[in-house]
Amino acid sequence: MEQSADLLDRAFAALADATRRGLVARLAVSDATVSELAEPYDVSLQAISKHVKVLEEAGLVTRSRDAQRRPVHLKAEALDLMSTWIDRYRIEVEERHRRLDDLLARTAGPEDQPPCRKKDQT
Repeated sequence: MEQSADLLDRAFAALADATRRGLVARLAVSDATVSELAEPYDVSLQAISKHVKVLEEAGLVTRSRDAQRRPVHLKAEALDLMSTWIDRYRIEVEERHRRLDDLLARTAGPEDQPPCRKKDQT
C-alpha cells in the first residue's frame, strides 16, 4: 500500500506540470525521442530531457535504446494505477449524488412536481 501511495504521489506531482502532461499526451500516440518530443515546444532539448526525467522518476515513462535512437515509452501500468484511484472516488461521488437524488424525489411535495400536460387537442 505504501509503495502504491508513493507512486501515486510522484505520478500526480509529475503531471501537475502542463508541459509534462503534453509529453504524456504525445507519448500516448507513439513512442518518441527527446528531440521529437521537443519539436512543438520553444524550449531547449535539455529542458525537455529534464521533464522526461521527472516522468521517468515518477514511473510514467521508460527509455530504451534502439541503435542510435533512445525512444521514450509511456507506461500504461502507471496510468492504470492512477485511473483506478480516480475511478474509486468517482464511483463514490456518483453513488452519493444518486442517493441525494432519490431522497429529493421521495421528499418532493406536489408543488415541486412538474405540471401535468394535457394531451394535444386536435
